[in-house]
Amino acid sequence: MAALSGVRVVEFSHMIFGPSCGLILADLGAEVIKVEPPVTGDRTRNLGGAGAGFFPMFNRNKRSMALDVKDPRGKDLALALIDKADVLIENFRPGAMDKLGFGFEALSARNPRLIYCSAKGFLPGPYEHRTALDEVVQMMSGLAYMTGPPGRPLRAGASVVDIMGGAFAAIAIQAALRERESTGKGQIVTSALYETAVFLCGQHMMQHQVTGVAANPMPVRDPAWAIYDVFTCADGAQVFVGVVTNTQWGAFCRDFGLDALIDDPDLLDNAARRTRRERFMPQVEAALSALTGDALVARCEGLGLPYAPIGQPEFLADDPHLRASGGLTPVTLADGRSALTPALPLSMGGARPNPGSDLPGLGEHSAAIAQELGLDAGRISDLQASGVLGGQ
Repeated sequence: MAALSGVRVVEFSHMIFGPSCGLILADLGAEVIKVEPPVTGDRTRNLGGAGAGFFPMFNRNKRSMALDVKDPRGKDLALALIDKADVLIENFRPGAMDKLGFGFEALSARNPRLIYCSAKGFLPGPYEHRTALDEVVQMMSGLAYMTGPPGRPLRAGASVVDIMGGAFAAIAIQAALRERESTGKGQIVTSALYETAVFLCGQHMMQHQVTGVAANPMPVRDPAWAIYDVFTCADGAQVFVGVVTNTQWGAFCRDFGLDALIDDPDLLDNAARRTRRERFMPQVEAALSALTGDALVARCEGLGLPYAPIGQPEFLADDPHLRASGGLTPVTLADGRSALTPALPLSMGGARPNPGSDLPGLGEHSAAIAQELGLDAGRISDLQASGVLGGQ
């Protein structure tokens, strides 16, 4: 039985932050019911360009209920659903759920065991009413500063804060469910983008407090290890190679014909080597650039060095490790094509979570959920005819 089997989650969310939390809970076995506006649904269903992957990535293994919650009949149906839920997830602007009558105080009075998860831009404080996006908080927190070259702050190449914020929300929900076992009561938990971005930059923040020296942006090469670089090979392939221990240093130098460096008294440990990189890096670059990418990868593999050919997202669906280890989950896209999406990056009991369910069509489960809530066929038909209940 899946870890969260029997937990019912109602998800009022869109884009990435809230849906990523719902995805994690769904893949761990919770029943996640995604409440969407009729006709349009979650706005990410129809995004193109860089947003085309949002919906298929973050909404598998959920049930979709298309419901107009602004209509009193739709609101009543939503409240009936929430009354039977363990968890609610929402990521709307501060005050939006209260305005609809779905704030924590109102819902907790009806369902005292409800875990109410708010996914927000900021935790309570001076910034809490600002509009936040992943990019906004990356700029505020120093993450963009650390990612780009000096003077050119650059957001990370994925929605790392939205996704990590969703993961922290899932952690908080599971902790609240555990606490409910002893108290019998639910609570409100909040995960926030800004605080997540700050947490991600914590090591750089602490570097300054420990050393008195501010962290340089990552493109300014000041690595903690002497060899920790991307090298361009003879065939144009690029490979990252790291040498992070004295044992690796000796093996690396011997294998690549750099024996003289092993006995250099000024290069006996990593601390000495990293401050004298100009002494040996030209030799290292010459030795590695003479090889093809495949040859360099094979040499590093044989030595047990940290290495990585520079990958691209479009090739991950064919990655042999992901295919062999259960790291890819099949989904059927809206146009009927089959695709592979990353599974949760964990295993439990030696097995990867296997959701075993596809992407929901808009309102695909509306009628079934309404029936589960006690509505008869006539009432369901009336709600569908009036546009309050969408889908099937």
